[in-house]
Amino acid sequence: MKKIVALLALTVALSAPAWAATKTVTLSVPSMTCATCPITVKKALTKVEGVIEAKVTWEPKEAVVTYDDAKTTPAALTKATENAGYPSTVKK
Repeated sequence: MKKIVALLALTVALSAPAWAATKTVTLSVPSMTCATCPITVKKALTKVEGVIEAKVTWEPKEAVVTYDDAKTTPAALTKATENAGYPSTVKK
């Protein structure tokens, strides 16, 4: 019985969202050509599940995105900007 309880506790602990972390990534978005482009990029990013905040600027042409890494990835974020017509890459 103790083994079952221990196994159940371990399963719950490993599946809990406590292992998720809030991360921040900066995306380079060179295809933004005007001061209104960041509005479209920000809308696309904030629609991605797990995005907590997106700050998009025209100069420099980048997006700083805070997200829950259990719900999304930098690849999903770059895909969202690409689908909006603004391809991006992760800045190193």
